Amino acid sequence: MDQNQEQKIDIALSDEVAEGTYSNLAIITHSNSEFIIDFVALMPGVPKGKVKSRIILTPQHAKRLLVALEDNIKRFESFHGKISDFDPMKGVPIQLSKTQGEA
Repeated sequence: MDQNQEQKIDIALSDEVAEGTYSNLAIITHSNSEFIIDFVALMPGVPKGKVKSRIILTPQHAKRLLVALEDNIKRFESFHGKISDFDPMKGVPIQLSKTQGEA
């Protein structure tokens, strides 16, 4: 295959996955070989959350995700305005160990 030729990837998206899953908290942990992101749904007044999805990434893919999120946030803010900062842990009834990654 020619190096200059763009490779096309066909990605299937089922109706169920296309509906998406709501999450308002991400808990990130890591080992020397992988990053684990647990997406959690916390409801106001309910002391227990539920992990809705878990994504396991290699460190290289985690870094690519970080770069892609930064790029998308910059493009979003250039069109919609700055996303206001907030305290992500204010009111969250859990404690995260400092030995883990933080969301």
